[in-house]
Amino acid sequence: MLKIIKTINLKDYFAQYKPFLLFLSKFLLTYVVLTFTYETYLNQFDESSFEVDGFTKSVANQTINTLTFFGYDAYQMPNNDSLSIKLFFNNVYIAQIIEGCNGLSVIILFIAFVIAFTGKLKETILYLLFGSLFIHILNIARIALLCILIFGFPEYEAILHGVIFPLIIYGFVFLLWIIWVNKFSVYATNSVSK
Repeated sequence: MLKIIKTINLKDYFAQYKPFLLFLSKFLLTYVVLTFTYETYLNQFDESSFEVDGFTKSVANQTINTLTFFGYDAYQMPNNDSLSIKLFFNNVYIAQIIEGCNGLSVIILFIAFVIAFTGKLKETILYLLFGSLFIHILNIARIALLCILIFGFPEYEAILHGVIFPLIIYGFVFLLWIIWVNKFSVYATNSVSK
């Protein structure tokens, strides 16, 4: 029996999978560049003396301002034992904000996805700005609500911090992606015109 082996033509392969390969290339390139830039920014701060980066400090300040705006007794202090900022709610040490809490890694992921599904330049820039601002505000609200809920229900801290609130923030980011792909990306424009 003679087996016929079909040769794979790389040109045909790339032509067939071009949209996916372009998406993947743009996503990875954007993600790597933004992550490298963010890591370079973080490396400016002295971890050995527990120096917290400026953006994380800003998130802590905005969280405290949000809580006090709504009439809660809240304040912050530097943490001399770890790379974090201590949050106090009703004079109780309730949480600490670390670099991972500042939301920038989520914003980087959001930006990489939107750029991978390119749209018109003006729409892309505006969507990135407003989407990133929305994610930032949502993150501040997340931390403030976590403080309130952990104070009232400390036994649910693990599920609140580890499951419910990440589900909410990533759920909103996913919704922003769906809106982008269906309304503003080149893919949406091509789908509508067909």
